[in-house]
Amino acid sequence: MTGSSAHSTFHSLLFTYEVHISIESRAPRALTVLRRLSFAALFVAFAHILFGAVVRITGSGMGCGDHWPKCYGAWFPPLSEPTLVIEWSHRLLAAILIAVLAALLLTAWMQRAYPGVGGRGGVLRGAAFSTAMVVATALFGAVTVKLGNLPYATAGHWLLATVLIAALAATLIRAGGFGGWRARIQPTTSKMARGAFAAAGVTLVAVMLGGLTAKIPGANMACQGFPLCRGEVITAGGALHTHVAHRVVALLLLLHVLGMIMASRKRSEAPVVVTAMRTTLALILLQILLAAAMVEMHLPPHLRSLHQAVGVAIWLSAFTFAYLARIASRISVLSATASSDARNLVAGGIVPGASM
Repeated sequence: MTGSSAHSTFHSLLFTYEVHISIESRAPRALTVLRRLSFAALFVAFAHILFGAVVRITGSGMGCGDHWPKCYGAWFPPLSEPTLVIEWSHRLLAAILIAVLAALLLTAWMQRAYPGVGGRGGVLRGAAFSTAMVVATALFGAVTVKLGNLPYATAGHWLLATVLIAALAATLIRAGGFGGWRARIQPTTSKMARGAFAAAGVTLVAVMLGGLTAKIPGANMACQGFPLCRGEVITAGGALHTHVAHRVVALLLLLHVLGMIMASRKRSEAPVVVTAMRTTLALILLQILLAAAMVEMHLPPHLRSLHQAVGVAIWLSAFTFAYLARIASRISVLSATASSDARNLVAGGIVPGASM
């Protein structure tokens, strides 16, 4: 590295850190609006997924017949049947989500010239991808209805919904929410980033297996006991295998996150990343307690709904953990590069007034 290029790199890195430290306090109103819209979209999407659980548990999936997007041929059908009300309300939440995402995408497009909004890693691309995902999820929902809510079609719909949650979380973090700004100034190790990525991957598998366990006939009742089945196997074959696989993957996730927390005590990690990791662990422990209560009480509807709600929260927390760790690990690399460049500059007398 030549003296002039090293000097330029050093000051560029210093400028980057100064910007990240003060950007939240100096952010324009438009960026604040983007952050609020991202949070609103994530909130509505979360509520929409939870309402989807109510639709499934109450058997309201065909509450509007095989009509989509209308309900029995009408946008506003007579709300005479409980299953119709539940399914129609679920679709109404989807419409609200699309409206909020449209507002987010439009605002991001208008502010695309501002750093952090346009370009790679900006809010605009996150908003665009989230909008595409909600459209894809809605269209796949139509296919699911036409197929009569078959288990694997429903699982595909569930997968798209979880990807949508992740896309909205990433968009919110890019806008500075969920500790997004702090992750840009708090370096963490690459080991933490890799472990967080693995945790998110295992969480996704657990969530998908949970969706299949809830939907495949007999799977949710296949193992009557916690943590073991007590020999009371009601349904054999694929249903039992799906149920047991869900429990095994959930246990692996718990052990993985526990191991990461123990290992993090020996290293200096970003506080915002550690907080996300601990939040994920707390939610996993809560989910285990809920699962035990749900099984021992023979799957009451309210606990089934709460179990899915916490499952989605774990996925949201695990993805946030992984995304923040990814950002912070990149800052760690930049920090190491900046320190090395600074030492070289001082040693070479390139920085004015510097001495060893």
